[in-house]
Amino acid sequence: MNFKAHLDQFPVFQQVAKAGKNLGIPTYLVGGYVRDLILNRPSKDIDFTCVGSGIALAQEVAKGFDYHVPLSVFKNFGTAMLKLEDWELEFVGARKESYRHDSRKPIVEDGTLQEDLERRDFTINAMAISLNEEDYGELIDPFGGLADLQKKNIRTPLEPGITFSDDPLRMLRAVRFAAQLNFDIDSDTFFSLTENASRLHIISAERIIDEVNKIVLTPKPSYGFKLLFASKLLHEFFPEMVELQGVDSVDDKSHKDNFYHTLQVLDNVCQVSDNLWLRWAAIMHDIAKPATKRFNPKVGWTFHGHEDKGAKMTPSIFRRLKLPMDERMKFVQKLVRLHLRPIALVKDEVTDSALRRLLFDAGDDIDDLMRLCRADITSKNNKKVQRYLENFDRVDQKLKEVEEKDQVRNFQPPVSGEEIMEIFGIPPSKVIGEIKEEIKEAILEGRIPNDPQVAREFMYQIAQQKGLTPISKSNL
Repeated sequence: MNFKAHLDQFPVFQQVAKAGKNLGIPTYLVGGYVRDLILNRPSKDIDFTCVGSGIALAQEVAKGFDYHVPLSVFKNFGTAMLKLEDWELEFVGARKESYRHDSRKPIVEDGTLQEDLERRDFTINAMAISLNEEDYGELIDPFGGLADLQKKNIRTPLEPGITFSDDPLRMLRAVRFAAQLNFDIDSDTFFSLTENASRLHIISAERIIDEVNKIVLTPKPSYGFKLLFASKLLHEFFPEMVELQGVDSVDDKSHKDNFYHTLQVLDNVCQVSDNLWLRWAAIMHDIAKPATKRFNPKVGWTFHGHEDKGAKMTPSIFRRLKLPMDERMKFVQKLVRLHLRPIALVKDEVTDSALRRLLFDAGDDIDDLMRLCRADITSKNNKKVQRYLENFDRVDQKLKEVEEKDQVRNFQPPVSGEEIMEIFGIPPSKVIGEIKEEIKEAILEGRIPNDPQVAREFMYQIAQQKGLTPISKSNL
């Protein structure tokens, strides 16, 4: 197979080929770009390997342009990078690697192209295209990567036990590629995942979560998570999710398998949103069900308070997984805590007060909360699902009507603590918070409108009951 016609469309490939010829070193296009080219997938990251110095090759390529091209050199790694418009070109010399059992950092030596390709993770990433004059554009495929692409198969170039033991991160990459490309994992390769799962302990949490997030961002992440579970990789870094799996039965009363329910909710969310953190909210929404599971002979299995318990668990899980501890974590935590609230609002007799409270608590995240709640409707009974979705349509309409009337989605107390202190001449104290809370409750309950003037009048009534006398009513 020859790719000369493709290479000729982009002058950068001729530029690299010319630089390799000038230096007298064999040069090749390798890795993910070759894979994606065959799969007809767009790619802007291009890796080049040469049998020589990758840094020297990059410097020669940069010299060939009649304008400045940013060049980054990483001497410790023997690599260099060029940024060319929206392309990112990486250059490295062909190398062979060996590993110590307690580290995924290889001992690197100069090597041949064959040795460079065999050290790669999977056959589909162990192909090269020649940029040399005598066979320009020819595919080099020593491990059957093309056939594996055609069979949609993930397989290691060497014996998988060696590949995964050397660099255990490749086990997560196997699952990630399977999920991204919708490929199968070769049976011997998959067996080796299970055999080497415990080796993940030498991989940093940052590296692990980077691969996991790529799985979460696939169109149907349930496939990747099922592979993680079946291979026991998930057990190594996310035991709380593993604990969701399984069904208990007492007196013919059973609960649903919350692991597979969670995956269905995750897939449902993915149909309506690319938001990584909304997807994490789907993963986390029932995370506390194992901890709150109880059997009541009258009603069967219950999970009372799992939403609050799950919200409390969220920060510690995020911290351990090295997920961000900022507003993104708080967003997930909020949705976990609130995910049952809209379900209680599907009744026709729901009050405006309950709607205002939900809008107040959810704020700008109300739309994402409703997306999560819709995704949480999982049943084999399509009529039941449709009935619940129609109920949520009514809740959506009610929320819009209440928000238009009362404007509490981004509710801010119409009377500030500073204003209360100034009017009554008091220092910071507990009573200020009590007054603000009573004003907020009155607005949410609908006893007074969300209006600053009315709220101040109400403030004076509350203050009088508490024995406070204003210094001046000039602010009224």
